[in-house]
Amino acid sequence: MDDFPIIDAHHHLYDLENHRYPWLQDGVKPSAFGDYSPVCSSYLVEHFLVDCRRQNVVKSVHLDVGYDPADPVGETRWLQGVADRHGFPHGIVGYANLALPNVREILEGHLAFRNFRGIRQSLNYHPDPAKTYLDRPGVCGEAAWRRGFALLRDLGLSFDLQIYYPQMEEAYDLARAFPDTQIILNHTGMQVDGPEHFEAWKAGMRRLASAPNVACKISGLGMGDWTWTVDSIRPYVLSAIEAFGVDRCMFASNFPVDKLFSSYDAIFNAFKLITIDFSPSERRRLFHDNAERLYRL
Repeated sequence: MDDFPIIDAHHHLYDLENHRYPWLQDGVKPSAFGDYSPVCSSYLVEHFLVDCRRQNVVKSVHLDVGYDPADPVGETRWLQGVADRHGFPHGIVGYANLALPNVREILEGHLAFRNFRGIRQSLNYHPDPAKTYLDRPGVCGEAAWRRGFALLRDLGLSFDLQIYYPQMEEAYDLARAFPDTQIILNHTGMQVDGPEHFEAWKAGMRRLASAPNVACKISGLGMGDWTWTVDSIRPYVLSAIEAFGVDRCMFASNFPVDKLFSSYDAIFNAFKLITIDFSPSERRRLFHDNAERLYRL
């Protein structure tokens, strides 16, 4: 029953021996997802393929993972070489600071590699310094940043949106201002503030989902619920699908970050259990078809 093909729409690889990843190599810092020292060693495609071996993972999408910001195209160059040798990953989402005056040059550098599909620039802002990724709110409304964002449509690229729920209104405004750019929300809206924030998160998700060019990756739930169970994440999974619909959601592992909280099998088996009453067609879309379509795999 559960042997349908899976596309893991969000995972990471990193080679600490041969490349630069400041957050993994310069000492563990306070973070929204706690002490991440257990994942501060290389995680190569061979490790990923072992972790996912019991799930029918047929394709995957790699998301930028804090590679040397001075050479963002270097990550895509390395990953394309990995893909050429191993088949995985099938899609690559890289990094660029969209506010830079030379951002077109960076985007075109990424586009030299055939598996490249889009950009992620994490925009998480939080008043808690341990949880914030930026030094100020509202970056996606700034004129210089939006000039860079406008290039994505012209170059046929999608944007992976990583924010917290209080930022969803401004993200909605971005989506409505650029209706022809595919935006993919990361990590189910990354609700890391505890269960008492569930209703506010849910309202934000509904608002963001009302922009038809936004899709949702259901992943990363362990980052906000370090001892999660199927029952504890079920409301998030089902609320996300209710807001965005089965045609705009996809499942992903967020490995190896979510390896801090559970196994690969536990994540996908939970998603399978939560959707057990969905039709075969709906499950096929959630686990495979939507990621294939939205990331042009």
